[in-house]
Amino acid sequence: MEKKYKLILVEDDNSLGYLLSEYLGMKGFAVTWAKDASEAIQKTKTNLFDLAILDVMLPDMDGFELSQKIKAINPNLPFIFLTARSMKIDVLKGFSLGAVDYLKKPIDEEELVVRINALLARLVNPENEEVQVSQYEIGDYILNMENFELSFKGQPIKLTGKEFDLLALLAKNKNQLCTHKEILTTVWDKNDYFNKKSLNVFISHLRKHLSQDSKLSIVNVSRRGFMLRVEGE
Repeated sequence: MEKKYKLILVEDDNSLGYLLSEYLGMKGFAVTWAKDASEAIQKTKTNLFDLAILDVMLPDMDGFELSQKIKAINPNLPFIFLTARSMKIDVLKGFSLGAVDYLKKPIDEEELVVRINALLARLVNPENEEVQVSQYEIGDYILNMENFELSFKGQPIKLTGKEFDLLALLAKNKNQLCTHKEILTTVWDKNDYFNKKSLNVFISHLRKHLSQDSKLSIVNVSRRGFMLRVEGE
């Protein structure tokens, strides 16, 4: 039976708190919703959680201070900040305090779930962490993960950083759909219209890079995402 992860959501906005707690519940998480820092501290003392999601702007204490009080209770509890504040100094402060992620409002619920799942896979179950592969074989191409290089029959092909990250994600999931949201949140760290336009450009670049092997294709799955298809595999 798959584990049901326990989340504590600290959000004083009733509408957003209700929306997020209900949505995360529908996605299979056990969500405890606290409406202020005092309630969150009490619930952390009496419950074991897998992840804390903290609003920065709370009525009785800011999320930064709350995160430190929660860490004093449970030093191993990872946390994400949610905030309407977009100043770089706030983002840096969040990470300096040990946050594993930082999302700006308005919150995209699907993106939040993608990030939560990625974080829990990496942080909650480190013994199940994916084995880091040194290279991916893509038809007659080799994508070397250690020197960040693509080669075709021994001849190196220069990729930009984004091209490499995008191809690595597609290669990791070859012959499987990678959704637009998954690609954008993984490679660009943000799912928006402008990055989606950029994604199409980078897909075109990768198609040219991979054109020397007729067994390979990057398939556009209408309105859903892309798939790196390798015939015969």
